[in-house]
Amino acid sequence: MIILSAFGAGLLFGVGLWLSGMANPRKVLDFLDITGNWDPSLLLVMGGAVAVTFSTFGPLIKLKQLQFPKEIDLRLVSGAALFGIGWGLGGYCPGPAVTALSNLSAEAFVFAAAMVAGGLFAKITHTSGPGA
Repeated sequence: MIILSAFGAGLLFGVGLWLSGMANPRKVLDFLDITGNWDPSLLLVMGGAVAVTFSTFGPLIKLKQLQFPKEIDLRLVSGAALFGIGWGLGGYCPGPAVTALSNLSAEAFVFAAAMVAGGLFAKITHTSGPGA
């Protein structure tokens, strides 16, 4: 039953990405181009995501007694910068990149391969410290 629930959630997420346009790199790049041909329609998608996050994550964190690191370090800042650069250059973030593989386009496969390679590189080069 858990596998079926996970499949259903993933399918719903993927369909949502397609319907919202997040799996279309041109739409994403037009959204990021605030000085040119700006397309503000993805603001609704992001606003919905922020609303869901604020309404569910707070209670879940309190319920599960989860602890998150509060310090901002070089790994966090550099990771966020690399994510933003990759999103701006490619027009994909990880979820939509995986969804876009169904297009069978070379662009989506190159982006997904680079994403996997970056994750493996980070895992290989990460040095475990006292709190890791």
